[in-house]
Amino acid sequence: MTAECVRVDGAACDSVPAHDRGLAYGDGVFETMRCVGGRIPLLEPHLERLGNGAGRLGIALAVGELREEIEGFASGSGAADSVIKVIVTRGDGAGGYRCDPAVPARRILIARPLAAHPAAWWSEGIAVRHCEMRLGSNPALAGIKHLNRLEQVLARREWDDPQIAEGLMADQRGRIVEGIASNLFLVSGGRLLTPFIETCGVAGVMRAHLLQAVAPELGIATAEVNCERALLAAAQEVFVCNAVIGVWPVRRLGRQRWPLGPVTRRVQEHVARLFTA
Repeated sequence: MTAECVRVDGAACDSVPAHDRGLAYGDGVFETMRCVGGRIPLLEPHLERLGNGAGRLGIALAVGELREEIEGFASGSGAADSVIKVIVTRGDGAGGYRCDPAVPARRILIARPLAAHPAAWWSEGIAVRHCEMRLGSNPALAGIKHLNRLEQVLARREWDDPQIAEGLMADQRGRIVEGIASNLFLVSGGRLLTPFIETCGVAGVMRAHLLQAVAPELGIATAEVNCERALLAAAQEVFVCNAVIGVWPVRRLGRQRWPLGPVTRRVQEHVARLFTA
């Protein structure tokens, strides 16, 4: 794939009406999915999270119909390896925060080429940094991938160093919750640890896959934890993940260094099979 392909409400189109509530208020949810050979390996978990997120916002969404639309879009994209973004907004509004439940949700599907990250980020690991921007606390929105990503946008503006691949974001108490575009995992005492997603943060599809499928298959115990900086510093291995990149080992955070350890490698190799056409 050499260019973007976009559909809006099932039609080839690259724009939405000016009164769309997703544009006006961030009123919607989205998923970003890896497409391999015309298929999306984690489609069902993505659809489940999309449906749950829409439900929590009170947006009526026919998930079964959307599944068919996404599958047709993916198989017709002509891409061996690409990224598909699915955006669902509450549709058009007449102005004001009150929404009309009779207005149908808007579906936006975007297929684009897979980003060309350095191969060394998988094989040798990445450098990360702490972000000054903190995540706001709101349990009603925690976990879902809603359209308001201003915290992440502002966090990503904090550096221009191309050697830094990701930033770590903390909650209002200073506990690390996630990466800007990834979830965080630590290997400590033979267990795979990941921060709680309770009052803020995104409960990633790959995060869930590691906790529910990969770790049990590999015989690795897991736990969700309050991730203080001291816990991160004491970890034997660290990595970040999402449903597009898979797993990136973390090798450096400021002066802190971690080895590219055996648990990370086992998890990384297991996840890589998902993206084999």
